[in-house]
Amino acid sequence: MRAAVILFPGINREGDVARALRQATGAEPAIVWHAESELPPAVDLVVLPGGFSYGDYLRCGAIAARAPIMRAVADHAARGGLVLGVCNGFQILCEAGLLPGVLMRNADLRFICKMQHVRVENAQTAFTRRYAPGQVVKFAIAHGEGNFVADDDAIRRIEAEGRVAFRYCDAEGRVGANSNPNGAINSIAGVFNDRFNVLGLMPHPENLIDPLVGGADGRPLFASLAA
Repeated sequence: MRAAVILFPGINREGDVARALRQATGAEPAIVWHAESELPPAVDLVVLPGGFSYGDYLRCGAIAARAPIMRAVADHAARGGLVLGVCNGFQILCEAGLLPGVLMRNADLRFICKMQHVRVENAQTAFTRRYAPGQVVKFAIAHGEGNFVADDDAIRRIEAEGRVAFRYCDAEGRVGANSNPNGAINSIAGVFNDRFNVLGLMPHPENLIDPLVGGADGRPLFASLAA
């Protein structure tokens, strides 16, 4: 698998994503600067990592979404190529119109950094097929704007079409206000586009690929992509 990791000013998780790809897939990803206008040839997967692109100025991801490389990312997605956006990458994908909705300030207006259980809602995609349907996994979260919001029609479509990838839950898989860390509608932690080749999620699976650093629940996501 050939992968590219997009690097914007202020992004700080590109090394974590590159390490996850190397360990879980054997791929050596290319790091692509945001001012480039083309992706490397024959890329299968493009990853937009987490961090604070442009210092979260204006709105999180709003400036990065208009970077030259994003036109190439959009073209890649339109051809059916795989795109993964994690945390700030999720925000960028929403701002670029590649995913529905927007990420707002957390409900309690505080930055959250902790481990969080999420439930696998759709295990039949290129990103999730190494998980079991309804499997509860633990990822790290670290965000101040992770509150996923969309209009009623968009939420109905996302739910009806099986486009929720992960949902915040407790250790038993129960969904509710007590297990929703940021107030996201329907406890949505990650969503797909309508072709299921673009995934955005707020939690960080790239940090949970090795038991030596706290767990390996994120590894199946990257193994799914390799498969």
